[in-house]
Amino acid sequence: MPLTLLLAYRNLFRNIRRTVLTSLMIGCCLAALIVTDGAMKGMLDVMVDSVTQTFAGEGTVHREGFRDSMDADLYMNNVDELEATLQDDQAIAAYSVRTIAGGMISSSYNMTGGAIYGVSAEQEADVSKLKQAIIRGSYLSDGDADILLGKDMAELLEVDLRDRIVVTLAQVDGGDLSQALFKVSGIFHFGLRELDENVVFISLARSQEILGTGHGAHEIALRFVNAEDAQDSDLPIFRRLTDHGNEALGWLDANPNIGAMIEMVDYSTLIVGLILFLLATFGIINSMFMSIYERIYEFGVIKALGTQPRQLIQLILSEAFMLALLGLIIGMSLGGLATWYFSIHGIPFGEFEFEGISLADNIKTIPALSQFIVFPFWVVVLTVVAGIYPAVFASRIVPSRALQRAL
Repeated sequence: MPLTLLLAYRNLFRNIRRTVLTSLMIGCCLAALIVTDGAMKGMLDVMVDSVTQTFAGEGTVHREGFRDSMDADLYMNNVDELEATLQDDQAIAAYSVRTIAGGMISSSYNMTGGAIYGVSAEQEADVSKLKQAIIRGSYLSDGDADILLGKDMAELLEVDLRDRIVVTLAQVDGGDLSQALFKVSGIFHFGLRELDENVVFISLARSQEILGTGHGAHEIALRFVNAEDAQDSDLPIFRRLTDHGNEALGWLDANPNIGAMIEMVDYSTLIVGLILFLLATFGIINSMFMSIYERIYEFGVIKALGTQPRQLIQLILSEAFMLALLGLIIGMSLGGLATWYFSIHGIPFGEFEFEGISLADNIKTIPALSQFIVFPFWVVVLTVVAGIYPAVFASRIVPSRALQRAL
């Protein structure tokens, strides 16, 4: 075997240009696969962060059926018990009690429909990025008259800080209309159209008073100590909160389309890899056949001297293996540098939206150990597999015809 490897090494570098170009092709395919996987992981990370960290939370508690109908009458009236349960659970880092109702938001110049969220200023600051999203004015206080508007809604209503806003809501358990006057204390911008155009925030106590829910609420948003716990449907806290007509869900169960997107990431990387290396396979086969034709006379001589077909197969596959190793050096170097660069500066994908999530910033790649272990392993395997056909062809060369250089 050492002799076979030595011969393979010498054969590869008999034509340096062809060897370098073939290795470069393999390396570029590997580098492209590494960067693609890093970009997919980066995009997925941004989407998950937009869902869980921006506002929705890593988990939520609702009355059963509320998520489907958004009916304000479906509110939880045992919020005190739920809060006590959350405070005693070590898996929960923070939570925020919210009321949610559709209503009319009016100014002196215009009006629009939207969702009115009642939140506790202190609790909300620990769960969502509402406080960080304030671009003008001040964060929501627990004062009865403060209201926060999105930048787009403020432009639509033609209002600014300290302007008056009238909110009209239908009370729960009856539907009587209730109006309240608020003063714009802050304007926020999440970068998500659904929030910036259609949502306003008032204090939790004031919203409960207007809606007539008492101490009831429509939603409790959760943040976990370990973010991965939110993806576990069998987590004990979810079972404890799912009681008295309530349901507790992690963000993955609450957003099935995002979950499907996560499952597609691995398949997308696999498809890209297969396409790249299918193209590379033809290049490898072509390169090896050219090498065989150049040495056809030599193969005829060694076969006439008694070389076994399996020995020729070993020689050609050893050449394919070394070719793969050269490709790995190039691919891992290029892929590692590119991934590192784009992890800092990001890849400019432009602006697009998926499931209400707007992605406008550059997507930063995320390096992973599997990109430099699993991918290179399969590159070696596929390159060696690509060399099987040329190896079998070489092993079947007829010495008499090869010596005459006529196949």
